[in-house]
Amino acid sequence: MAAVPQTLEPVKLGSGYNTPWWATALKWGLIAATVALAAYVVQRLVANGSWLGVVITAFILLCIVAVYATRRAIPMKYLLPGLILLVGLQIWPIVYTVATAFTNYGQGHTLSKQEAIDRNVANSVKEVAGSERYKLSIAVPEGADVATADLAFLLTKPDGSTFVGTKEGLKEVPADGVEKSESGKITKAPGYTILNAREANKRSADLKEFAVPVSETAGIKSVGISAAFEGAPSLKYDANADTITDTENNIVYSPKNAYFTAPDGKTLATGWKENVGTKNFKTLLTNETIRAGFLKIFLWNVAFAAISVLSTFLLGMLLALLFNDPKLKGKGFYRSLLILPYAIPGFVTALVWASMFNQEFGLVNALTHLNVDWLGNPWAAKAAILITNLWLGFPYMFLVCTGALQSIPSDVKEAAKIDGANAFRTLRSITMPLLLVAVGPLLIASFAFNFNNFSLIYLLTQGGPFESGDTSIGSTDLLITYAFRLAFSGASPNIGLASAVCIFIFFIVALMSYSGFRRTAQLEEVN
Repeated sequence: MAAVPQTLEPVKLGSGYNTPWWATALKWGLIAATVALAAYVVQRLVANGSWLGVVITAFILLCIVAVYATRRAIPMKYLLPGLILLVGLQIWPIVYTVATAFTNYGQGHTLSKQEAIDRNVANSVKEVAGSERYKLSIAVPEGADVATADLAFLLTKPDGSTFVGTKEGLKEVPADGVEKSESGKITKAPGYTILNAREANKRSADLKEFAVPVSETAGIKSVGISAAFEGAPSLKYDANADTITDTENNIVYSPKNAYFTAPDGKTLATGWKENVGTKNFKTLLTNETIRAGFLKIFLWNVAFAAISVLSTFLLGMLLALLFNDPKLKGKGFYRSLLILPYAIPGFVTALVWASMFNQEFGLVNALTHLNVDWLGNPWAAKAAILITNLWLGFPYMFLVCTGALQSIPSDVKEAAKIDGANAFRTLRSITMPLLLVAVGPLLIASFAFNFNNFSLIYLLTQGGPFESGDTSIGSTDLLITYAFRLAFSGASPNIGLASAVCIFIFFIVALMSYSGFRRTAQLEEVN
């Protein structure tokens, strides 16, 4: 027998471990690739003038280098990717939504005030009577990014002379090295890259705002991508008075409700984004039409989520109890069939059920010999949604309940049977409490999911049917589909008001979930 040493040398952790050369090379290669990617992103952000994005990107890069370029902060090496994704995909959207809810952001109110002034003045440019038309080629400086670089106009006058126009002004281009088409349009010029039709069309928004200044009151504007004219704006902005004057009609527009407004109430086309405080929340609470519709939608929203959870849970649990019977043969095959609806993408199922509920050609009316307008009648549409969601949701509850039932100890049921409890009493007093310990939190999560089940409503009914010609509030709308319609549909989409609705949804779901989790915590005493 070997002698046991009197002293044992402590094992050195960390310092005695040699990292393979390929792992070190891979680490620094990934860090270098991240730095290169960040540099590219910063370059694009600077070109777009997004300085906040530059600061955020630089901060993230600094954190990555500080964490992964050293041997310290080992836990943070695992946590940092998750923290970045958490901030980028969860926290930042919440902060942005809350900030937007206090603004008038929406159609006609997407720009800053200065950008709105520039847009209104630029759109008022009209061709100067008797001025010459130019043959136009749109270009950028040679070697610059065609998608973001400053534009330049390569112009040919009717007499054949060539000029280049930039935001600094107009200057003549020497004939050496300049090539033209038969029509006189410049096809090649030293120091410039000419955009093709596709590249020029992608810069259409920039072309609308771009003009080559030729005097204090006139500039050269494009007509499409092949011609340009000398024009002068009919609107003039007075910075001291903060007004815009229509020099043709002698009308003065003053700022009002984020628009430049004339004394008769007429407004210029482009407004600006501004802080409106709690106006959006007051609108939701005080506007009679919106408040009545909001209350109706809220009641249906709660009913839809509650009925969906209850119906899918009961059907899934009953099927799980049935297929948990040890006497039943072929349980694996039957279980595979039952989870098929869960395996098919939800949007496909919703579209299939929408066609099945068609009044004239749908399978439901054909099989039942009914003539129900499932998607045109408010109550029938609600029933159609609940039936479809039952089909979509019960396989999930079936799987969850199956796993929970198989984890219940069999000796507990045997003890109940010895005590004389029948099957119903065993289910009510033993199986259900133990089942709810595992399933309770999932029921709350399912309620929160169905409360915001946008895809099912939108694909099946699009929130309809609509009553009395009012297309803003539908009979089957949830709060989330109502917010979507406010933000992106209708005559005047209002993203600020839709963001306020989203905040209401958040607090409603949070309060209901908090109450539910408080109640499910009591079930832990069952164990």
